[in-house]
Amino acid sequence: MGPVSAPGPAIAGLYWTLAGPVELGPGGREWSRFDFRDRCGEAAGAGFSGIGLWHADLEHVLVSRSLGEMKRILDDNGLACTELEFLCDWFVESGDERRRASDARRALLLRAAAALGAHHIKVGNLFGTPSPIGRIADEFALLCTEVAGETTAKVVYEFMPFDGNVNSLDKALAVVEGAAAENGGLAIDTWHMGKLGIPPDDLGRIPPRYLSWIELSDGLAATMPDLSDECLNHRSLPGEGELGVDRYVAAGQARGYAGPWGVEVLSAELRKLPMREMYRRAYRATAAQFKPAPGRARP
Repeated sequence: MGPVSAPGPAIAGLYWTLAGPVELGPGGREWSRFDFRDRCGEAAGAGFSGIGLWHADLEHVLVSRSLGEMKRILDDNGLACTELEFLCDWFVESGDERRRASDARRALLLRAAAALGAHHIKVGNLFGTPSPIGRIADEFALLCTEVAGETTAKVVYEFMPFDGNVNSLDKALAVVEGAAAENGGLAIDTWHMGKLGIPPDDLGRIPPRYLSWIELSDGLAATMPDLSDECLNHRSLPGEGELGVDRYVAAGQARGYAGPWGVEVLSAELRKLPMREMYRRAYRATAAQFKPAPGRARP
């Protein structure tokens, strides 16, 4: 099945939006029960130009399929591998058990990025591991250099409320500007921006070379008592919450962002829907955040 013809921006359905009824939390089943080929066919049919993959799901798919077969399935459906995630603890001292586990995942994601032609590899600090900003910048530079030697994929740092080190725009800029890597930049997630109190206009503070990736997710303006549960289960499709996703889109465009856009919605309600309804609702809601070009109807 080829993609639906839809004018407008390139929109990628990211892993947690398309995964279906996964089990989030410690020890949960993070890989999708939706077959990879079926996911690609439905994503293309909904209008998406690309998809994202989470490391645990990638490992699961590779039990029965090769990277070469995955690339053929993507190509057959006119899809790009937009995102590979998630790399944690890459800045921990070598020899540490956490770093050894991170290095193994690093090798997997790098190999997959090269084989699948990924737009980017996403990294960050989901577990709040403490580290000086200077060390994070230095390790980010080394990671970017390693990736550049193997693939054209960007390396994007996603900063978020759970990151005890890099939890503001100033600190995030200190990392990527300190690393000064050609292939390194920031990942902007509108849900995280809303929870960090970073307004859309602040995207104008990011030098265009470091505005590497923008993904869209909506939610409540106020924070629920359990922020982790809110993050994993209570986000909203773009335009269905209170964060002003369309204003982040406009700010990104004004800053010159011209890359693909992702939709990442972790929602217990969304995960209950049938695959086709889930995918098409996600695409339509995301596409509606973009103002149509003059003389062009909204997709």
